[in-house]
Amino acid sequence: MTERPLGFAALLALGLNGVIGVGIFFAPAEVARYAPGLSGLFAYAATALCLLPVALVVARLGALFPRDGGPYVWANASFGPRVAFGVGWVAFVSAVLSTSAVFAGLIEHAAPGLGVTGAVAPRGLGVALIVALGVIVAAGLRPSARLWGTITVLKLAPLLALALAGWLGGSLTPRAAPASPPGFAAWRAALVLVFALQGFEIVPVPAGRVRAAATSVPRATWLSLVLAAALYVAIHWACLRGVPQLAGAEAPLVEAARTLSGDGLATLVAWGTNVSALGIAFGMLAMTPRYLAVLGEPGALGAALAQERRAVPQRALLITVVAVVGLVLAGDVASLFALSSVAVLTQYGVSAAALARLAWRGERGLSRRVLWLPGLALGAITLVAGAATAQELALASALVALGFVLRRVVLRRGACS
Repeated sequence: MTERPLGFAALLALGLNGVIGVGIFFAPAEVARYAPGLSGLFAYAATALCLLPVALVVARLGALFPRDGGPYVWANASFGPRVAFGVGWVAFVSAVLSTSAVFAGLIEHAAPGLGVTGAVAPRGLGVALIVALGVIVAAGLRPSARLWGTITVLKLAPLLALALAGWLGGSLTPRAAPASPPGFAAWRAALVLVFALQGFEIVPVPAGRVRAAATSVPRATWLSLVLAAALYVAIHWACLRGVPQLAGAEAPLVEAARTLSGDGLATLVAWGTNVSALGIAFGMLAMTPRYLAVLGEPGALGAALAQERRAVPQRALLITVVAVVGLVLAGDVASLFALSSVAVLTQYGVSAAALARLAWRGERGLSRRVLWLPGLALGAITLVAGAATAQELALASALVALGFVLRRVVLRRGACS
């Protein structure tokens, strides 16, 4: 009998931990560059509204397919193994790049405070941290769920305190936007916020290990987005009140906390940055191997990837840890955050198309009356994806091609053996 250690609370914590990562700590300044003043608040609201149909699509598919793997499973059921492999590969590569960037940022920010300086020592600290968290993940899904639940509570505390300070503190008046930004600039703000608001799609990835998955997965999915978006709007409001030159702020949340409530809250928020980065890094390290493990199905990268122990795909975890360590040692990968957003939008698009195809065929109890939902999601995805640059789209395409080359090599070796 399949072990199902995850309930609704653990899933919601996983979703909130996945959404509320490092993105919100730099997003206010980035958003202010593209959508200054009060218009930035509307950027958050508009992006969340664009992503809400996507979250509902993911929630619906997660309920229909209570299996590990998320986008790969849905694409396989709708379009077959070739498309599914491409989606699963993009999901894995995107998760590895994002996880590596988060670890790199965490070490860069935390190392000086721990007295670790120089060119080599911080990276050594990063490797030690990655390996230590990998050992915890390998210990089993249940202890991992306890840890990401605890970290989620710890990371929310300073953010909620800052949001409250923004609501109650001072008599500062946010400056209105001097002018409406160009359309492309406004949607670049939305692309920044896609990174800050993504993460809810991770909820269905361990669906095969969830109790009452048909109800727990969809509720945790859309609630993760809605609750995080509401918190983000409140935090951006606090930053507008506390940081007059928000677009130029290096640490907008810390500066806002210091202005609105003093050094105590500023210290708490700065501490929360590291906790939040640690939480998202751990959550991604726990879930990323599952994207790879599902590619161990026939016709993909080999059944050994899917072998589990203590509800964890151990070989897929080892490959993930090695890949993340290699990228962290290679240097700064923070520039790949935009690429991660493009890859995630690809996953969203295929997921919406999968639901549309299933509804059109009348499969899984769906009817064509459901087609409005994936149609709305695809329209929103296309709108936001228009802000991506040609270089980002080309690099994403190259990564997809690399995955298919690897798949072909594996299949040829299997045929020769």
